[in-house]
Amino acid sequence: MKKHNFSAGPCILPKSVMQKASEAVLDFDNGLSLLEISHRSKPFVDVMEKARSLVLELLGLEGKGYKALFLQGGASSQFLMVALNLLEKRAGYLNTGTWSAKAIKEAKIYDDIYEVGTSEAAGFNYIPKGYDIPEDYDYFHCTSNNTIFGTQMKSFPDCPIPMVCDMSSDIFSRTLDFSKFDLIYAGAQKNMGPAGTTLVVVKEDILGKVSRKIPSMMDYKVHISKGSMFNTPPVFPVYVSMLNLEWLKNLGGIKAIAEENDKKARLIYSEIDLNPLFKGYAVKEDRSQMNATFTLENENLKDTFEAMLKEAGINGLNGHRSVGGYRASMYNALSLDSVKALVEVMSELESKA
Repeated sequence: MKKHNFSAGPCILPKSVMQKASEAVLDFDNGLSLLEISHRSKPFVDVMEKARSLVLELLGLEGKGYKALFLQGGASSQFLMVALNLLEKRAGYLNTGTWSAKAIKEAKIYDDIYEVGTSEAAGFNYIPKGYDIPEDYDYFHCTSNNTIFGTQMKSFPDCPIPMVCDMSSDIFSRTLDFSKFDLIYAGAQKNMGPAGTTLVVVKEDILGKVSRKIPSMMDYKVHISKGSMFNTPPVFPVYVSMLNLEWLKNLGGIKAIAEENDKKARLIYSEIDLNPLFKGYAVKEDRSQMNATFTLENENLKDTFEAMLKEAGINGLNGHRSVGGYRASMYNALSLDSVKALVEVMSELESKA
């Protein structure tokens, strides 16, 4: 039976990518596994350079002063690393959910952090609007997509200071003017590759302006100078990310995948809105294209619905414990057919109720 993987992350990857990755584990370089060759060898150095190059190409940032880095520690390490490298006096943060709240907590270790806006009182079911970003702050930080609550920033402010964005769950999924951002970071395990590496895209001219001493492992300038090879990189996640970026490029890039993602989102939200058994969590104008969060209105149908999901081969639909209900994560590699399969089950449940 075909499995439909709606997992929030680590998430679905293209079959062709997994096939090539599995082959490289057995034989990557004339009988040597990808897992056992030196990360300093030319074959892997070429992988790293290609991955970094593809990032800038797909984001439209080639020749614009940006560097792409593949680091370790997950996006959570970037909550701290951003502050270490950029925070001198004060920064503004938009609080839209669990991950932005964690970023605020870590940054507060170093200096003064101000919430320019928050939707916490409403259970983070919308994106704040109309907030001000003071021009004398060091930077503004936002989270583009909120996996847990199913909200997504549909537009970004014209920022008078450097803009930092956590794009862990929607990077490479939609067309944006990425040059609006001075630093982007993203854990790989949503739209780019397996868990184990984190992408950082940073405009070099914003670095080197804080007075504190930065530990070498946490210094973006050090990692840039070493080409993401300051220490042993996460070889396998970087390689799979490179394959996935190649896959995306061959599809037609972000523009092509954005069209598919729009179709998937419109299909699932149409069913949520038309089917009286279900209710969406996020306000309509801020609904995420990556993570559709919804609840079943009649809890007596829960066992029936989940049995039907299992029979249809639908996996990973449970909502986050802080929200409950269900969450359909529709990252780039999830097919429209998988969303159709879910919608068919939801529609069939209505006919049985």
